[in-house]
Amino acid sequence: MPLPIERYALLGDLTTAALVGTDGSIDWLCLPRFDSGAVFAAILGGHDHGRWRLGPTDPGAKVTRRYVGSSLVLETEFTTPTGRVRLTDFMPPRDRRADVHRRVEGVEGEVEMSQEYVLRFDYGRVRPWVRRVRDNEGREAIAAIAGPDALCLRGDVLPDAVDHRHEGSFTVRRGETYDFSLTWYPSHEKLPRCHDTGERLTATLNYWHAWSERCSYTGPYRETVLRSLLTLKALTFAETGGMVAAPTTSLPELIGGPRNWDYRYCWLRDAALSLSALVETGFTDEARAWRAWLLRTVAGDPEDLQIMYGVGGERRLSEWTADWLPGYENSAPVRIGNAAHGQVQFDVYGEVMDALAAARAAGLAEDDFSWPLQATLVDSLAARWRQPDSGIWEVRGEPRAFTHSRVMSWVALDRAVRAVEEYGLPGPVDAWRAAREEIRAEVLAEGFDPAMNSFTQYYGSGTVDAALLEIGTCGFLPHGDPRTAGTVDAVIRDLKRGPLVWRYATSHATEKVDGLPPGEGAFLACSFWLVKALAESGREKEARLLFEELLELCNDVGLLAEEYEPGLARQVGNFPQAFSHLTLVHAALALERAPGG
Repeated sequence: MPLPIERYALLGDLTTAALVGTDGSIDWLCLPRFDSGAVFAAILGGHDHGRWRLGPTDPGAKVTRRYVGSSLVLETEFTTPTGRVRLTDFMPPRDRRADVHRRVEGVEGEVEMSQEYVLRFDYGRVRPWVRRVRDNEGREAIAAIAGPDALCLRGDVLPDAVDHRHEGSFTVRRGETYDFSLTWYPSHEKLPRCHDTGERLTATLNYWHAWSERCSYTGPYRETVLRSLLTLKALTFAETGGMVAAPTTSLPELIGGPRNWDYRYCWLRDAALSLSALVETGFTDEARAWRAWLLRTVAGDPEDLQIMYGVGGERRLSEWTADWLPGYENSAPVRIGNAAHGQVQFDVYGEVMDALAAARAAGLAEDDFSWPLQATLVDSLAARWRQPDSGIWEVRGEPRAFTHSRVMSWVALDRAVRAVEEYGLPGPVDAWRAAREEIRAEVLAEGFDPAMNSFTQYYGSGTVDAALLEIGTCGFLPHGDPRTAGTVDAVIRDLKRGPLVWRYATSHATEKVDGLPPGEGAFLACSFWLVKALAESGREKEARLLFEELLELCNDVGLLAEEYEPGLARQVGNFPQAFSHLTLVHAALALERAPGG
């Protein structure tokens, strides 16, 4: 049985990521990329689907953990009646290798440690050929091969083969150190040389601390904001500049339910919003790399624009089911790939153009490729925005005229018009202005319900959607406009419970729109959107109180999943989630800009 989601921490090397639990078990790791097959998939099943545990044999050990400074180096301390031991886990930022390093240090007394190494390729399905070998330094190692992939486990104490797994125990005394490393390499190549764990630890800490020093945010929530920015950076695929929405697949939005999706891909929306959060806090290099990824990825016919791509820019993300995995706490199906990549979602144009406008304002100049491509995308949108789409939440019902999609289409055209007006960039500005005004007039006439005193989820729906909170923050209407204030109040009335805001109402009555059975947790980004909307509309005290309540939902190392289930007091959904962390950053920035911030 996997641990509750919030009891995991993130390790990452800017190409893939691992989840390690409070019990010292790495229960999720895809190699060599975020979207590769998992070699440890216990989080979606059980121990037999792959994991690597280093922890005390005493199941009652007390656990504390932390990231070392502003890094992704994780320290977990286990205290038993006989002593205390520290486990340090990290993945060196990719130097054309994929390594996980683990260091066990005796702090007090002595602690008996156990090691369980269960390796399964292809999401727990394939048992590799495993053998003991000597590496090029003459050290004993455990090598495993299956198809194109190979892994090598090295360590000061290696476990023994027992019934298709490896197990062992050893005692750590005060002052003693035991190092371990796991290395992926192509199976047709020779075993890579062993890297010294101590040297890699120093280099990894130096890398993350140097990166963190570039953060320009100095507000009262700096530690929390920086942890969110570090998480966003960890979800970046350094080779291309793409950014995944989360490092996991099929962690359920409702435990036991079917809302289980693969988020190990680059959503243009999530990445664009992450980009704006990074740009606003001083990280322009990431903006430059992401823009280059975007331009390469979407080049071609603008009508072929997808809402998501692979980390290398891949377009085909076919969805299939890993039916040998029971799913997290029996939440089936486990999906690999994402069929939503074929949906039309016009809001993506707005988020992308807004993020590129922020990058432009931060000094990232346009070139002969970047601006013409943006202009082509806007031309395509100007011709297509009247079509129904699937909306920001990727509903699997029939496409509709979602109000938020229309508003974000207005944003895309507005940012294009301003690029011409303020930066002198070329474009058919009169046609763009006309389309912008046509969208605005239609939204005000069709998307606002006077009886509700609110904008609606889609034209004529009579229901609200938390994404409508963005109407007042994107410039479509000022916060002082009574229609904006009425929408904020309607979202609070209809979708807020305690500090949490749901995306939209899910029930059997809305199943036709949603295309799925009802029931999910509260989408955390929506609550942070409400903080931002309140802060920017002069309700700063309410916003700050809500923000501080939401921060209590972070786990012990500052991470957030996609959603929160208050009935269970647990995080749910894929973990950690870029959308949750980027909206946390945007909320903190809005509070800083607010009067008295």
